[in-house]
Amino acid sequence: MPTPFKTSATAAVVLTSLMGGHSLAADLTIDITIPKIDTAEYHRPYVAVWLEGDNRKVVRDLAVWYENKKADGEGKKWLKDLRQWWRVSGRNQEAPADAVTGATRPVGTHTINVASTSAALKDLPAGRYDIVVEASREKGGRELVRLPLDWPPATAKTEETAGQHELGKVKLTAKP
Repeated sequence: MPTPFKTSATAAVVLTSLMGGHSLAADLTIDITIPKIDTAEYHRPYVAVWLEGDNRKVVRDLAVWYENKKADGEGKKWLKDLRQWWRVSGRNQEAPADAVTGATRPVGTHTINVASTSAALKDLPAGRYDIVVEASREKGGRELVRLPLDWPPATAKTEETAGQHELGKVKLTAKP
């Protein structure tokens, strides 16, 4: 009797397709809008984005935007103004969120892409999480928004919210 598969590699491809291609690989896209604020003295906001578990503990930092180019390192001292992030993650770090830090962003919409192979998502246990975005601006205010995330996503899903002052629309797209 002939075997239906000539090689084990072929069998693996067929088996994967029969299983619907489900795996734990998934990607996240987070779009963050920094609104234009009419004020005499405008400073770009510091922004932290993190993945939080159901116990409100940081699971992974996804992005930290701050003024990191100052020669005297003064920009780091203002990270504590990102109060929630600072309490749960920032103050415990030698260097702010190594590998996810960057400069502050201007007014407009900015995208963070997090691949399933990145350190932030690799080996992330299945479960319910929140994506938290916090912004703080010198001579301005502070704001925090949360978006729910079921990991890994079974289907493509989009969640949206908006801040009222320091953050505009924040959109999370999760794709299996």
